[in-house]
Amino acid sequence: MATYLKANTTAAVRIEGNCDERGTEEYNRSLGERPRLGAREGLAKLGIDANRVDTVSYGEEKPAVPGHNEAAYSKNRRDEFIVLTPPNSNSSSASR
Repeated sequence: MATYLKANTTAAVRIEGNCDERGTEEYNRSLGERPRLGAREGLAKLGIDANRVDTVSYGEEKPAVPGHNEAAYSKNRRDEFIVLTPPNSNSSSASR
């Protein structure tokens, strides 16, 4: 991700933290928060401006797969990196 962001200086990234359904909502949000903040810090150490890294914790709100077993839980505990790119200023549809 750092290599991509270094090569694409107008792009940014949103790191979405997710976890499984076990635990309280508050616990799950904080559990989803820790890894994404670590990922943000890791990108900063690699030279990516922290202003280009947005983070959000969904806790258990956005499961990747349905299920109530360890196989589902392991897939739902994850961080997702979403590349954010600004609109292309050359393809403006506004009339002048």
